[in-house]
Amino acid sequence: MKKTAKPARAESPANQLAGFIAKFDLPMAKRIRSARLAVRRRFPTAIELVYDNYNFLAIGFSASERASDCIVSLAANAKGVGLCFYYGATLPDPHKILLGSGNQTRFIRLESAATLAKPEVEALLSAAVAQAKSPLPPTGRGYTVIKSVSAKQRPRRLAS
Repeated sequence: MKKTAKPARAESPANQLAGFIAKFDLPMAKRIRSARLAVRRRFPTAIELVYDNYNFLAIGFSASERASDCIVSLAANAKGVGLCFYYGATLPDPHKILLGSGNQTRFIRLESAATLAKPEVEALLSAAVAQAKSPLPPTGRGYTVIKSVSAKQRPRRLAS
């Protein structure tokens, strides 16, 4: 009887994401993990859509597995982490903290996860949820989906 090789087990999305974050310098990896945890706590039922792209590691928080249903995302590169509002151009921003000038997306820079707890940021998060095309599920638990991984990427660490 001939033995056949067992098929390789697919790596879990959690392990894949941990590997993507591990490409960053330690302080940046820590900032990404803490920001992700804070957003996950804020949106426990959201589905995380992960894109390890050429320019950024992006983690979207969505009501479905469609990118168009994302409410916010974390975008990280070697220089920093941003909180992107997919439909930020239409959000009320009385404190003028949103950056960007495109037709749709706006962002804020996250110096740390503590930025997410600021009242003006919390107001933006609440407004983004209120205007979402697809509401987040009221109950349940979100999960992580690896949507794409680019073979070629910009360095995730700053040059020494």
